[in-house]
Amino acid sequence: MTSLVLTVIAPDQPGLVEQLSQTIAAHQGNWLESSMSRLAGKFAGILIVAVPDAQTEALLSALEALDSQGLKIIAEKSQEAKPETNCNSISLELIGHDKQGIVREISQALNGYNINVERLSTELVSGSMSAEQLFKAEADLLVPAGVDLDDLQQSLEDIAGDLMVDITLN
Repeated sequence: MTSLVLTVIAPDQPGLVEQLSQTIAAHQGNWLESSMSRLAGKFAGILIVAVPDAQTEALLSALEALDSQGLKIIAEKSQEAKPETNCNSISLELIGHDKQGIVREISQALNGYNINVERLSTELVSGSMSAEQLFKAEADLLVPAGVDLDDLQQSLEDIAGDLMVDITLN
C-alpha cells in the first residue's frame, strides 16, 4: 500500500467531499484521516489515503483531473511516521483579544525549545461579555524530554503578558 497525503482547496459547494471520496474509492483507496473546513468561502482540507501500489499512479492522475472541476489537489507520497521517542505530549490553549502576531510570537517561542506542533486549530469567537473578537487557539505539542516545563510555562507567560492573552498548558 502507498500512503498519500492530500491537500485540497476549492470554492465551497455541496458535493465536494463526495466527489473526492468517489475518486479515491474508484481506485481502491481507503480514506484514513482528515481535517476539513470552510474558510472564507473556500473548502480546504488535508487527508491521508492508503491506496494499493498498483493503483497509485491512476489515482494521482484522477485527482489531477479534478482540477477541471475546481478542486485543486496536491498529493505527496508519505512513509509511515515513526513514533516520537523521548517526547512529552502536552496541549496548549490560548484566548485573548485578536491582534496581529499572536501565532508568530507563540510559534517562535515553541521553536526556541525545539517543540513540534502536531495540531493547531485557531478561530475568532465573540467575547461573552462584549461583542469584541477574541482569538482562540488550541494546539497539541510534542515537547522534547529535556525541556524544563516550568521554564517553558514562564516563557509563554511572559509572551502572554505582552500579547494580553491567557495561555494554559496541560
